[in-house]
Amino acid sequence: MNAIETPFATVLLPGLACDAGMWQAQQVALGARFAPCVSDVHTRADSIAGMAMTLLADHPGELVLIGASMGGRVALEAARLAPHRVRGLALLGSTARADTDALRAVRLQAIEMFEAGEGDDVLEANVWFVFDRSAWDDQPLLDRYLAMVRRAGTPQLVRQNRAMVAAPDGAPGLREIRCPTLVVCGEGDGVTPPECSREIAAGIAGAQLHLLPDCGHMLTMEKPQRVNALLLDWLSRLS
Repeated sequence: MNAIETPFATVLLPGLACDAGMWQAQQVALGARFAPCVSDVHTRADSIAGMAMTLLADHPGELVLIGASMGGRVALEAARLAPHRVRGLALLGSTARADTDALRAVRLQAIEMFEAGEGDDVLEANVWFVFDRSAWDDQPLLDRYLAMVRRAGTPQLVRQNRAMVAAPDGAPGLREIRCPTLVVCGEGDGVTPPECSREIAAGIAGAQLHLLPDCGHMLTMEKPQRVNALLLDWLSRLS
């Protein structure tokens, strides 16, 4: 059982190319009360559906899923597959949409560069895309992010991008979700813009939406205190 004997397991789902490093502040803030664990299913399956099925197999019983970016897609799929087991969803900087043709082309080009040994160029350029301008002078933060995505390694970067390229449009299924849902997005998110989070919040009955100013796509790292406060309040009401 969790630290305060909650009837559910709290699982943190990283985004593409990310790991527990992106949840460092949340593990500390939530740990004493909710004992969250960080999932690695995105490293063990080749599709969003496969990741969701692996997640459900890893964690029997009721779940509260907190997913960032691609992790949010996995959380939504798990809720679709097992609505009776998912007690709540927190979706941070995520989207229910399938990739546009333009985004699919960008991912496929990145895959080619990864496979050609030019992955570092892609990762370094991506830094300016995933963070809000207000974070660009925070070199320790940028270094932490780069170290994390480099840990993923080329095979995982390729597999996870392919999984997103193949992911179907999940927006029509949002109305079927009945569990309490928290939606959070940075106002400066250039990867999954606020309109994606607004669409999720509008599609799920009763969902809460919070947009964070001066924040980009990596909101758990950019605005950890604000994200922690939102999660603690939401989890406390769930339990």
